[in-house]
Amino acid sequence: MSEALLVVNSGSSSVKFAAYDTGNSGGGADSALARIASGKIEGIGGTPRLLIRGQDGAVLEDRAISLPADLAQAQQQAFGQLFDWLGRHADGRTLGAVGHRVVHGGERFSRPARITPEVLAQLDELTPLAPLHQPHNLSAIRAIAGLLPGLPQVACFDTEFHASQPWVAQAYALPRRITEAGVKHYGFHGLSYEYIASVLPERLGTVGEGRVVAAHLGNGASLCAMQGRRSVASTMGFTALDGLMMGTRCGSLDPGVVLYLMRGLGMSPKAVEKLLYEQSGLLGVSGVSGDMRTVEASETPQARQAIELYLYRIRQQLGSLAASLGGLDALVFTAGIGENSAMIRRRVCIDAAWVGVALDDAANEAPSSAARRISTPASRVAVWVMPTDEELMIARHTLAVLDLL
Repeated sequence: MSEALLVVNSGSSSVKFAAYDTGNSGGGADSALARIASGKIEGIGGTPRLLIRGQDGAVLEDRAISLPADLAQAQQQAFGQLFDWLGRHADGRTLGAVGHRVVHGGERFSRPARITPEVLAQLDELTPLAPLHQPHNLSAIRAIAGLLPGLPQVACFDTEFHASQPWVAQAYALPRRITEAGVKHYGFHGLSYEYIASVLPERLGTVGEGRVVAAHLGNGASLCAMQGRRSVASTMGFTALDGLMMGTRCGSLDPGVVLYLMRGLGMSPKAVEKLLYEQSGLLGVSGVSGDMRTVEASETPQARQAIELYLYRIRQQLGSLAASLGGLDALVFTAGIGENSAMIRRRVCIDAAWVGVALDDAANEAPSSAARRISTPASRVAVWVMPTDEELMIARHTLAVLDLL
């Protein structure tokens, strides 16, 4: 009987997950992986609910669940209920391992790693570099270890795909001692970009080996320049604050602004952190929402300005990455906004006409969740929409790590 593998992406009040059948094929990155179910536990700390869908998207479970007020206990009990459901619906499969998305791997972790107490302690030290994500990623690991102490767990890092970048793309112009202490561009959304890179040959043929910019546009947003399907530059840097304007994050900012906020306006470091991570971006500029769907639907002048600023930042950063590549062969949109907002894609492509992008409006507007080309045959740059699959990448990495033990 084959084993089940669980993939977990844990946030502050929700846990997204996907369960896979490993096919009993011996493990490894090339193993056949069939998704059994996926879903989320949301409302942790408030009104929790468990939603599980089958492989075909049909709802298998959708119900309110009871959890304690304490967040650590709530998360552990939430996983307990998920494991109970899997045990009753796994058709005899046993849970063999859990793979986790961990946002920051720092300099130590350029590859996925099996979780040990030592590894967990090292990842804790990186929490200040990803304060919105890292604590919740790690608390999920601890919650599962408390329930099933012997179950193998693997951390897969959003930074690892960018380890291939050249030194000049990683370095800040700071004294060597600061650089050697690990202050550099890391880049994020790596699991998403790694998946896109893995399917480029199938979709784009030899063009996929050329100069490609992938646009991961979601609540968090970034661009990644690839050549030979390897990361050569990205818009995010030392933390996930840098680069594009995002749902609630500011993106690129003159460091002097931070100094002024603290010295001139008397804000504490904690208040500045909250401002830059949680109160800025689309939310801060529009005053309406950090969700692009809500901002697009709003008719307020501030919402219109927020969209214009969002697009302007993409235009700037796309130009920068095209310059770093020496040109552009393909542009790929992915993630929530990238996959679903025809308006944002259209405006980005209009702005990118100077590099040879010619948009097929009908293809762009067509309602479809499948990967598809949205540029005209005459376009010098191939433009695609591609659904990403970070969960599959985590599942592959988890099997590969455990197969080597």
